[in-house]
Amino acid sequence: MTIAVRPAIGPPAGTDPGQAGHARQALEARGIVKRFRASGKDVVAVAGVTLSVERGEIYALLGANGSGKSTLIRALSTLLEPDEGTVTVFGLDIRKDELAVKRLINRVSVEASFFKKLSAMENLVYAGRLYGVPASEARIRSRQILVRLGIAVTRHDEPLEKLSRGMQQKVAIARAFLTSPALLLLDEPTTGLDIRSKREVQTFVRDLRDEHDATILLTTHDLDEAERLADRIGVLHEGRLVVEGTAAELMGRHGTRGSLEDVFMSITGRKIDENEPSEIAGER
Repeated sequence: MTIAVRPAIGPPAGTDPGQAGHARQALEARGIVKRFRASGKDVVAVAGVTLSVERGEIYALLGANGSGKSTLIRALSTLLEPDEGTVTVFGLDIRKDELAVKRLINRVSVEASFFKKLSAMENLVYAGRLYGVPASEARIRSRQILVRLGIAVTRHDEPLEKLSRGMQQKVAIARAFLTSPALLLLDEPTTGLDIRSKREVQTFVRDLRDEHDATILLTTHDLDEAERLADRIGVLHEGRLVVEGTAAELMGRHGTRGSLEDVFMSITGRKIDENEPSEIAGER
């Protein structure tokens, strides 16, 4: 089934063609630090992360709960201001060009919020209008995307509060795809989904990249998901990016039995489903 998704939005007209218009790097972060105040002292959630994601790439950040993944994603998406460091999106600085950057990105998180009394369709049409998508077009595309994600047409007009948590997460993913962002930030997008639903979302993510020139940064603690989707993988541990490369490169370098689980254990000394110690509940 073909989805009528707009081509990914390019850098805004009028920007410097030597920067945003022809930037090879969709995302470039240098020396990102984010601290929070907890129990009367500063705690570092992100400790000097530097990474770049090329246009058209799927880059996965692996990390246990508490490793700093969600804090980093919020900083990259303009929701949190880094205490130190710089971030550019297609050559645009997220501080100096915040509004232009927001036109180019969208974010899906595990704690997505909605108008729960409204239906999935009403939520999506509303979101589309905020991004300049006409209501009639938003309805057509929303229906196609929801069906592709495995939500039957008969459920599209039900109040969101009556849908399962997994289905609500799919609606959050549909909302991000609807706006056809040039850079899509996915913060553990398949958490809470069953295996079939995960596969549907993963296929859709690959299709979005392959067919619509989207760049995707994905955080996950699902090793299989990272291996299935990512062109490159980075491992985040205690707020630091400790290693990155393709799945094959990482397994060749660190895997004792040739698996990403071995890689993660070798680098961090713990399994990926073990929480890292954190003094900031909910921030990392």
